[in-house]
Amino acid sequence: MKNKFLIVLTVMVTGLVILNACRHEILYPGGGTGGGTGGGTGGGTGATNTCSPDTVYFVNDIMPLIASNCNMSGCHDAISHADGVDLTTYTKIMRYVSAGNAAGSKIYKEVIKTNNDRMPPPPKPAFTTAQKTMLQKWINQGAKNNSCAGRCDTAVFTYALAVKPIMESKCVGCHNPANLGGNIDLSTYAAVKTSALTGKLYGSIAHQTGFSAMPMGAAKLSDCEITQVQKWIANGSLNN
Repeated sequence: MKNKFLIVLTVMVTGLVILNACRHEILYPGGGTGGGTGGGTGGGTGATNTCSPDTVYFVNDIMPLIASNCNMSGCHDAISHADGVDLTTYTKIMRYVSAGNAAGSKIYKEVIKTNNDRMPPPPKPAFTTAQKTMLQKWINQGAKNNSCAGRCDTAVFTYALAVKPIMESKCVGCHNPANLGGNIDLSTYAAVKTSALTGKLYGSIAHQTGFSAMPMGAAKLSDCEITQVQKWIANGSLNN
């Protein structure tokens, strides 16, 4: 009886040791450990979750938008940092954000201006109404350093539903008539089709040898997004 008790006790102790040995602190994008509302390097849920249609995500939505429209050379990249403003990372962006208060956040107030003081400055395209609303919603949701997976669907590869949204959020800021990065315009269907037919569009976003890796200064498009563009091109680059 005594031996049985000792065996059971040993198993229980061993189990507790293994359980504690497997416990670890979860890290989030930017190196933080979560638990906040947006400051520092953590600031939110951070870990990759299934996308919610009611949530705006920093990694998926906000960083690509800022990288495309604000982080080009001469503006707010790490080298130029115009007016001392560097918007290349979550931590640096948060210097101009009041989590939970878009109306009190400098970055939001700058993009909603309607005069020549707005950002991005004329003649560069202003943020669209949808982009302003997205930035506002992200801030009011706590400006978290969050991300998600599952929003993209490779079965969807029309210009209107797949390619155009990718171009607008991640490419047009650097490739428009007022800012022709690489002498390439991606602001209209005709311009995107031209780039697709030359092979530059796919070669750049797929980071193929011989092409400039795009988006510049931002994360590579997801495999799903690249597949959407590839399928659209293979299907004839239609205005569909």
